[in-house]
Amino acid sequence: MRIPTLWRRLGLTIAVGSALTACGKGNPEATKPEADHSAAHAEHQAAESKLSLSKAEQAQVDAIAADLHKHIAILASDEFEGRAPATKGEELTVTYLAEQFKALGLVPGAVDAAGKPSWFQQVPIVEMEIEASPLKFSGNGFEQQLQPIEDMVTFTQRQTAATALDNSELVFVGYGIVAPENNWNDYAGLDMKGKTAVILVNDPGYATKDKALFNGNAMTYYGRWSYKFEEAARQGADGAIIIHETGAAGYPWEVVSGSWSGAQVSLEAENKNADRVAVEAWMTNQAANELFSAAGLDLQKEMDAAKAQGFKPKALGVTASVQLKNRLQKSNSRNVVAKLPGTKHPDEVVVYTAHWDHLGVNKNAEGEDRIFNGAVDNATGTAGLLAMAAEAVKLDRPERSLLFVAVTAEESGLLGSKYYAEKPVAPLEKTVAGINFDAMNVLGPARDITVIGYGSSELEQLLEVSAKGQGRYLAPEEHPERGYFYRSDHFSLAKKGVPMLYFDSGTDNFEHGREWAQAKGNEYVSQHYHKPGDEYDPSWNLKGSAMDLQLGLKLGLELANSRDWPNWYEGNEFRAIRDASAESRK
Repeated sequence: MRIPTLWRRLGLTIAVGSALTACGKGNPEATKPEADHSAAHAEHQAAESKLSLSKAEQAQVDAIAADLHKHIAILASDEFEGRAPATKGEELTVTYLAEQFKALGLVPGAVDAAGKPSWFQQVPIVEMEIEASPLKFSGNGFEQQLQPIEDMVTFTQRQTAATALDNSELVFVGYGIVAPENNWNDYAGLDMKGKTAVILVNDPGYATKDKALFNGNAMTYYGRWSYKFEEAARQGADGAIIIHETGAAGYPWEVVSGSWSGAQVSLEAENKNADRVAVEAWMTNQAANELFSAAGLDLQKEMDAAKAQGFKPKALGVTASVQLKNRLQKSNSRNVVAKLPGTKHPDEVVVYTAHWDHLGVNKNAEGEDRIFNGAVDNATGTAGLLAMAAEAVKLDRPERSLLFVAVTAEESGLLGSKYYAEKPVAPLEKTVAGINFDAMNVLGPARDITVIGYGSSELEQLLEVSAKGQGRYLAPEEHPERGYFYRSDHFSLAKKGVPMLYFDSGTDNFEHGREWAQAKGNEYVSQHYHKPGDEYDPSWNLKGSAMDLQLGLKLGLELANSRDWPNWYEGNEFRAIRDASAESRK
């Protein structure tokens, strides 16, 4: 659920310094690179950057681009109905992927219930069609009814036929964060039983731009909506309502209303997610302003107060009521797993991930077209797995295995990759590294390559060397405050310690320049992202995506033909998890 780099970066690209030494076996001396943030440096590097491909490399790019066109046209067709999990669209999608991998000569990478090789990893899910009443606020002589889609979205993780809030007391809890390492507790001294938390999106570092607070302008996991709901549940709350802000969230209200309306999917849970809050919700900023005004408060002043350490939660003197009726259907969705076995160390794997799912058919969508085809997001990345596999089988078999994993239910909260990370088909301690592809470039080659979460792992060093070979340069993401690192499937494996790389094209377009690419990006965000308008266009220039995939394949093969074990940089939040399994890699 991420707006791709090509569409979201504004302003001048930030360029990176010279390439570092190649990664080693968890090199303890490897340090996080420093970015040169000067506009002059960026301009200089862009000016000197010229597309540089050998005839063989250009032929490979052309072949990958042709494969992308072929596969995206099919995966994003109306016939595939937006590729929602547990639908006809899933059946068509996973069958197509398995058939294509098999035709290329790969082997099944998973096993079935009987222990036999299978193309599919079964992912038990529960699909819920949620019918919500208006969300009613009452108190202080005030009554307000928020309407679904227009003013709010309400949903639940509880896998039950019905759930509700009944005159639940609203409490403003600021950013809703409990972070002992930052001496921060927005729930300090508060008993949330019988109450509903009203929460700001993002975190205080973003709000203050204070580098010493959390991670400064760059969003931490504490700033993600998923954390907010999880923490509210840990605090014993009845419900949790996030106040939407376009800047702090990183996307407009239409993305929220489009993503959280219609059928919702979650992993099947033995306790039916009874430990989650009864109701999770978002409301518009306008609705929040009216609510705070009725409580005798100024929303902006309360937001300012929430930035400071020692913030005290405030009861609003208003209650919330809403009823949710759920139609539940249990089923198995599927991750598609294909393997190119290694010749010497087949138990050690380099994994490539992309999510095959999108939003399906949404009866609440405006207009006649209600199919969310998801061409850019993420038929591009899914097709990329097939295109890379097609090139890999033309080469000598690598010493380590390559694993291609097309995961389900990313749009529902990274569920397919989360399930894979909990039940991996190859041990995570023997997973060398991973590369994720999501919502790729359709505007042609770009000079810059944006690394999401730049400065995280030694994998960036290998990528930079290969990028220079193409006449390109690496750049940190322009908007770290939006938390894109936490919003795609690489994060599920990163949390388990596996070094993961997530990159794509920037906006320094070779042919048309940056302003043209940015204008196209604005058009995509306003007209297509998470909308029915995200449809395949045969006029797309997919050679930029093909170059990105070429880099990913080259990097993966270099690792697969080595004895290297790249690691996270010292100080990274995932380094200790990886180091804990170091003995198994000696």
